[in-house]
Amino acid sequence: MATRDKRSKVPRWRGVVMVNGKSKSKSFPTKQEAVAWEVATREEMKVQAKEETKTATGSVTLIEWQNAYLDYVGERFSRRTIDEKKALAKRLIKFFKKTMLVEEIGDAEVYRFLAHQNKMRGGNCANKNRKNGAAGWKFGRKTIKGFPRGENPFLEADTYPETRHPRYVPPENDFWDVYNKAEGQDRVVLLTLLHLGARKGEVFNLEVEDLDFENRTVRLWTEKRKGGNREFDLVPMTETLAAALKDWLKETRVKSEYVFVNQCDHHYSQAHWGKPFTSRQHWIHAVCRRAGVKAFTWHAIRHLTATILYKEGQPASVIQRVLRHKSPTTTARYMQRLGLAETREALVSVMDGRGTVIKTEE
Repeated sequence: MATRDKRSKVPRWRGVVMVNGKSKSKSFPTKQEAVAWEVATREEMKVQAKEETKTATGSVTLIEWQNAYLDYVGERFSRRTIDEKKALAKRLIKFFKKTMLVEEIGDAEVYRFLAHQNKMRGGNCANKNRKNGAAGWKFGRKTIKGFPRGENPFLEADTYPETRHPRYVPPENDFWDVYNKAEGQDRVVLLTLLHLGARKGEVFNLEVEDLDFENRTVRLWTEKRKGGNREFDLVPMTETLAAALKDWLKETRVKSEYVFVNQCDHHYSQAHWGKPFTSRQHWIHAVCRRAGVKAFTWHAIRHLTATILYKEGQPASVIQRVLRHKSPTTTARYMQRLGLAETREALVSVMDGRGTVIKTEE
């Protein structure tokens, strides 16, 4: 309770608060200010005491769980996967409190969190958070002392309806229009992506020692494997690609261990001179505009490779090896999203011509 400070020469009031044996005091010019401070401080100290009690029990907090999981994924997974996990951690901490105990996160709490994500970002994002949350929970249960041993609440949650937009695959003519607008290194990068069916990062991180001109193979490194293991695949190098790569290595102004590096003369690129590319999404969109075609992404070129192979009659098993999918299920799902389902061809070949068209009399 606020009391008059008789030791002060000017009128002063001292607020005093004690919670669980801990006390705080502060002097104010008026009694009203001292009382208001006491009320606010008492609540703060009660909350702090409650959190300290939680920590003392040995229970795991949300922030402890997420930090441990991010340390784990940071050593094993690709940058894209790590960014997904970090995004989920930020959303969990923002929705709950970082000091919230993991044991307090049950089915109802996960439902509220995912419902909020669905409302704010859609079903695709909510389901991705559900998947990553379940993986993080599984990690915590296996590795963190004091982590809840019950059911995984993320797996108990239902999935949300998703809106799946078809992946845009540029017509082959549009690709060659863009290719003809490109020059030097950029043209060779485009050709490499098309002929290898490779991912952007695999080509941007391609090293000279990965090129075997004698045996006509390219060694492509990827981290898109279970557990984030970095593995390589040997991919055939076409004669066309071999010639283009040889010419480029003779012409390049920068001698580097990497095949493709930044050689832009603009002042804003000087800090990246001689270093491998990372994104260049603005460049591919800009050259599409110059070519007068609908903008496509680097990854769409990988889609185009699969599309060309399919239209030329190559079976799914061959496309799987070119795309370097470990599972044929992945390739089947990939082709389905590209609109290359074999059921369509079967339906057309079998059903076309069955039945007659009834013409109406004019």
